[in-house]
Amino acid sequence: MSKRTDPRSTRFASPGAGWGAIGRQLICAADSLPGRDQPPALPAGAPGEVLAKVAAELGPRELSSDGVGESAALASMARIVHDFGLNLTHESCAAHLQPAPLAVAVAADALASATNASLDTYDSGPATLAIETWAVDVLAKLAGLPDTAGGVFGPGGSYSNLLALLIARDQAGAARGLDIRKDGVAALGSPVVLCSRVAHFSVQRACAALGLGEAAVITVDCDDQHRMLPSSLEAILADPGHDPVTGAARTPFAVIATAGTTDFGTVDPLPEIAEVTRRHGLWMHVDAAYGFGALFSDRFAGLLDGISQADSITLDLHKVGWQPAAASLLLLADTDSFASLDRSVAYLNPEDDMEAGLGGQLGLTLQTTRRPDVLKVATTLLAYGRTGLGEMLEACHDLAQHAQRRIESEPQLELVTGTTLTTVVFRYRCNELDSDTVNAEVRRRLITSGTGLIGRTRVRVPAVCEPRTCLKLTLLNPETDTAGIDRLFDEILRIALEVESEGLSRHAPDSHRRASLKAGVLP
Repeated sequence: MSKRTDPRSTRFASPGAGWGAIGRQLICAADSLPGRDQPPALPAGAPGEVLAKVAAELGPRELSSDGVGESAALASMARIVHDFGLNLTHESCAAHLQPAPLAVAVAADALASATNASLDTYDSGPATLAIETWAVDVLAKLAGLPDTAGGVFGPGGSYSNLLALLIARDQAGAARGLDIRKDGVAALGSPVVLCSRVAHFSVQRACAALGLGEAAVITVDCDDQHRMLPSSLEAILADPGHDPVTGAARTPFAVIATAGTTDFGTVDPLPEIAEVTRRHGLWMHVDAAYGFGALFSDRFAGLLDGISQADSITLDLHKVGWQPAAASLLLLADTDSFASLDRSVAYLNPEDDMEAGLGGQLGLTLQTTRRPDVLKVATTLLAYGRTGLGEMLEACHDLAQHAQRRIESEPQLELVTGTTLTTVVFRYRCNELDSDTVNAEVRRRLITSGTGLIGRTRVRVPAVCEPRTCLKLTLLNPETDTAGIDRLFDEILRIALEVESEGLSRHAPDSHRRASLKAGVLP
C-alpha cells in the first residue's frame, strides 16, 4: 500500500475534492500532537540546544530513498513546530511586528498555495488577477488615493520600499529626459534620498541595491517623539551639499516619510512633509508598513492625515492586518508610474495576446512568478470589514497603554517612549551595574526560559547623552488581556532582580545589599 495512508487523499492539490483532502491532512496532523496543549511562548533551552534537537528530529542530512510517506511527514513537521517553534498566540509573546495570523487568513493562504497560481499573466491565474485588482482598489481608496492609483503585492515591506525607490528614481530620470534603464544611474549625477534618522534600514539597503550606495541616504533630524522635523528637511533640501567622493552636487529625488516607526510606532508629520516635497518637485514615499492599519480605525485614522498626498505607499498587512507573511503592498498614486518596469516577453505577454486581454501584472514588479498572497488579504477584508480590523487595532493599543501605565507605576522601570500605536519602550533601572548589560540579559533569560519574548533596541533616554539598551513591547494580539500583560511584567521584574542580584554579588559583595535586593527592596 502507498505510504499515503488516507485512501481519500490525492497526490496533487486540485480544485474540488483535492482541496478537501488538504484540509483532512491538516486536521490529521493537528490531531497527532500529544495532548494538543498550548505550547509556551518559545521552547526552553539555549538556542544551540534547541536547534540541535530540531536537527535530530529531522534525521540524517541526506535525502532518503523512499521517504516516510505524506501523513508521517506532515505529522512529524507539525510536532516539530509545535514543540520547538514560536507561539505567537501566547500572552507573553510581544517582541516584533509579527502577529498571530487570523485563522481565516491561514485557511485562505493554504488555498493560495493549492491553486499555485501566478499573477504575471492571465493564463497563469485568471481569478487571482481580478482578486488582486479588487483588493488594491479597496486599500487605495482607504488611503484616499485618486482613481488613477494602482498597486502590486510583494514579498515584504523591504521589497516594497525598494520598488518604490526604483520607480521614484526612474521618474526623476524621465523628468530630465533620461531613460535610466539605458542611460544608467550616473546620468542623474549624485542622486540622494532623504528620510528620518529612525526610518527603516531597508531604505539604505534599497539604495545600495539600486547602485546608489548607502551614502545616498541623507537622514533628517527628529523631534523628541521620533518624528521627522519638516524644518530640518527644508534646510537640507535648500543646500543638499556635494558627494564627498566625486564632488558632484547632490540631487535629491525622493523623500521617505515613516508612518509607524518600527521601534516607536510614531508617525512623521505627513501634511507638512507633503508640502515641502511638492514645493521642491520631489517624489514622496510613505513607509506605512506598520502604521497603515491605523486607517481601519476611526480612533486612529487621523494619525495618517496627509497620506493621500503620497506618490507611493508601502503597507504590510502581515503586521497590523494579522495576515500570514508575506502580505505587503506597494500603492502608487498614478499607475502610469509603473511604466519603467514594463517588459514584453515573447513567451509570456506578446503584444497580440495583450490586446486580446491575456495580459497580467508582469510590468508592475521585479518578480515574474508571483504567488497570489492577495487571497488571504481579500478573504480577511471580506470577513471582518473595516470595523472588525479597527477593533483589533484598538484592543492592541489599549493593551499597550495598560503596559505604559504599569511601567510608570514601577519605580524599577523607566518609560522611554510612550504608546502611539501598539508599541511601548522602557528599561529596567539599575544604578550600580551596567544597565545595558542587565536589560539585554533580562530579555535573553526570558527567551531561553521559554516564558516570554520581548524586543530590544537602543534609544537615547532622558538625561543620558548616549543611546542605551532598552526593552520593547510590540503588542499585536487583541485576545491578550491586561492580566496577561501584568504577568509578563511580574516575570520581567523577577528576572531583572535576579540578574541584578547576581551582578552585585560579583561586583559588590555586600550581604545586606543582596538581601535587600532579594527581598525586593531597592534603594
